[in-house]
Order: sequence, then C-alpha cells, then structure tokens
Amino acid sequence: MTTTTSTTITVRFVLDPTSERNPSQRQILVRPSSLTGLTVGLLDISKARGDVFLDQLERRLVGVGASVKRFRKPTFTKPAPVDLRHEIAISCNVVIEALAD
Repeated sequence: MTTTTSTTITVRFVLDPTSERNPSQRQILVRPSSLTGLTVGLLDISKARGDVFLDQLERRLVGVGASVKRFRKPTFTKPAPVDLRHEIAISCNVVIEALAD
C-alpha cells in the first residue's frame, strides 16, 4: 500500500496481488470510530490456522462490544462465492478476512 498525504487529502493505492489486467478503482469507505454495537464479519479463507487467529480476534471484538458473525470460504484457491459475499454484505457492518499458514 502506498500513501501520499497533502494538507487536506490522503490518497491510498491498494495493489491487488491477483494479477489484475485492468485494475479497478474503488472509493475507500470511512472507517467507523468504534466497533461497539456493530456486526463484524470474520471471513476464514480456509487456510491452515486461520480459525486460530479468528478465535482470538472474535474474543477481542466481543470484549469491545461488537457482535461477530463467522463465515468460511469453501477453498482458499478461489474467490468467495457470490452468495457468500452477498450474505456478508447484507448482514455485517465491517469485515475482516483472515490469512494464515
């Protein structure tokens, strides 16, 4: 990630490691000031020990007042199925994706 800062505007460039031929531009959403009362989706991509990381993260999130929903991709070798992405989008305010090995 590259960050360039001026007096009033911060521009961030997030590079996609999946070899995009035509990179898409997306607006970065404003981060919530607090997770209290929000639903946080935890997405396990099915790599070894990702669940161990997410178990620890879930305890911390619940400790600060967040509600947690767990999701798991069928395999780490492919993008999440459309129906899984849709379920996450309609039921969560924030999503954290776990990568591990």
